[in-house]
Amino acid sequence: MTNKDLANLIFPNITKTIEDYRKIYPARNLSEGAKVTRFAPSPTGFVHLGGLYQAIIDMLLAKSSNGIFYLRNEDTDKVRELDGALKLILDTLKYYQIMPNEYQDKDKVIGDYGPYTQSERKEIYHAFIKYFIEIGRAYPCFCSKEKLEKLRENQNRDKVRTGYYGKYATCKNMSIEEAADRIKNGEEYIIRFRSLGDNDKRFKFNDLVKGEIEFPENDLDIVIMKADGLPTYHFAHLVDDYLMGTTHVVRGEEWLSSVPVHIELFKTLGVKPPKYIHTPLIMKKDGDIVRKISKRKDPEASMSYYKEHGYPIEAVIESLMTIINSNYEEWHTANPDKSYLDFQYSPKKMSSSGALYDLDKLSNISKNIISRMTKEELCEKSYEWAESYSSELKRLIEQDKNYYMNILNIEREQKKPRKDIAKYDEIIDNIWYMYDELFENKEKAYEYQTITDKEEIKKILVTYMDKYFELTDKDVWFNNMKALCDELGYASNMKDYKQNPENYKGSVADVSTVLRVALTTKCMTPDLYEIMKLLGKERIEKRYHNIKNIS
Repeated sequence: MTNKDLANLIFPNITKTIEDYRKIYPARNLSEGAKVTRFAPSPTGFVHLGGLYQAIIDMLLAKSSNGIFYLRNEDTDKVRELDGALKLILDTLKYYQIMPNEYQDKDKVIGDYGPYTQSERKEIYHAFIKYFIEIGRAYPCFCSKEKLEKLRENQNRDKVRTGYYGKYATCKNMSIEEAADRIKNGEEYIIRFRSLGDNDKRFKFNDLVKGEIEFPENDLDIVIMKADGLPTYHFAHLVDDYLMGTTHVVRGEEWLSSVPVHIELFKTLGVKPPKYIHTPLIMKKDGDIVRKISKRKDPEASMSYYKEHGYPIEAVIESLMTIINSNYEEWHTANPDKSYLDFQYSPKKMSSSGALYDLDKLSNISKNIISRMTKEELCEKSYEWAESYSSELKRLIEQDKNYYMNILNIEREQKKPRKDIAKYDEIIDNIWYMYDELFENKEKAYEYQTITDKEEIKKILVTYMDKYFELTDKDVWFNNMKALCDELGYASNMKDYKQNPENYKGSVADVSTVLRVALTTKCMTPDLYEIMKLLGKERIEKRYHNIKNIS
């Protein structure tokens, strides 16, 4: 009995050869230098920050070279697969406008190299595994979980490297006849790769981020087909990246240890492996330590966190771009009107040790982006967000859209627009005092500063409303503020106050703070005159009247 007979016994219905599949999936007809990249998540949960980080790099590489960026659904781990995870992946990519050129959405396949869902490519993998068996580079393994666990215990006891290799690979030297008989008897088995590597020998590998690295050769007989007939990640990645013409693989540095296995698999198939970009871990500062962002502990690890809180799409992308390449911020400052898609990404300009992701930095980026929006843009984007995440903000916008936009527009059209909003879920916290129903029902803490005496506060409010209230013109309004100060013994000119503070009860800034706080409860708000204009005299009088009635 030959290896070919064993292969036919295991795969009696597989008639296509690897040459047949090469014809079905011919080499891509792309221009010289075009890169083919893939985002290949497993549908086992939410899209995490590191995943989007890598997808951005995939898209940049493909776009800048007139290449192809495709999405591959690596769903061979059926035990961990979650219902709806593929839809979540696609929805996340669509939301962040990182759409691949080729992908699969349920039964709809976009592209000529599909199906792009691995569980639908089972026959293809079987043809390649069959070929590996035929050439003696794969074999059936009948070791039970209990036997493998015992093997690990013995290796740990003997203080040797754990794994299925060398003399520990007990099924490796089983005769073809014995293997065939056990298969015919219905014994459960898996298929392992037959490694020819020597762990004592080393080879050099060039990672596009980390440079040249030296590894020991692989000598592990890894599993390439599980008992359910589906391939493992290692083998599926070999077949798919080969047939789909992948030129560059972007993945986390935790996969570096798999490089010897993957290089040997590609060499066995006789094809050139893709170039690898192993991205650094995304880190966060946690107190006095810097650690890896955790999917379990850190809510910001999930891309849903940014959507739920209402960070603009552009802000999240920009914040990731700053850690993707060290020169991005300099480029963006010099090219403020260009899209990040115009940036020339370079793996050499990535950190090789770890990328620190800072939510404070994201907030600053987000504030800048929101400050540059027109009132119409901010209204539209915040309403879209509110439809899913804030019924209260949605109600406020719908009851008077123009009034809402006018609130947002205060200090928006100036040379240095206000930067007090970092995300859409902060909007109500910044404008609630502009709505009577919120103002009246909220438990308020008035942030008076220098002037805190209740009788003095009442005196300022009464005098202002009785003699100096005027909103027809900002210059008139400000001159009235100065006249109010002069009457009550406050300096109407800040220069005079700074030179001789002992001559005054306080300054015009102190008086305007009283008027601001009594109206909004806050000592820091956008332009007071614009707030007063929007509220109008009747509402201002009501709020000041309530302050005057406080005993």
